[in-house]
Amino acid sequence: MRASARDEEYTAYMTARLPWLQRVAYLLCQDWDRADDLVQTAMTRLYVNWRRAGAVENLDGYARTVLVRVFLSEQRTGWWKRVAVGSDPPEPAVTTDHDARLDLRTALAALPPRQRAAVVLRFYCDLSVEQTADVMHCSTGNVKSQTARGLAALRRAFEPAGVQEGES
Repeated sequence: MRASARDEEYTAYMTARLPWLQRVAYLLCQDWDRADDLVQTAMTRLYVNWRRAGAVENLDGYARTVLVRVFLSEQRTGWWKRVAVGSDPPEPAVTTDHDARLDLRTALAALPPRQRAAVVLRFYCDLSVEQTADVMHCSTGNVKSQTARGLAALRRAFEPAGVQEGES
């Protein structure tokens, strides 16, 4: 494939899928500026490996995998803890229940990174346990436990004050 044709194909794909990648990145890191950085790094890696990416059956899955691995890699390095980020710009409203969205984002942000990644991949990206394990480079059992712990933490975050576990 000619370099210019490859570049055109890459540009067309990224133009169409950029908003989706940004939303996934935001759900992972809970910060629009950092999400843009994650997407930029993922886009660069995708471009470098575009020939291989173009040969896969599910290009969106490949791009999502690159993005999640960039996120998890940065979580291990801790650079994001050293960077002070200002307030987030408001997210464009899609639903009318802003309070519920804010509560969910706050609860999601409180999850540890691997639990957050598992929950986002399983329920926002609608991946199977096996697909999530492949993206996260871990076992299916690890995905199940991370997802279960993440969901339990989200449920606890939405329990009314004073309600103990086991009470109805």
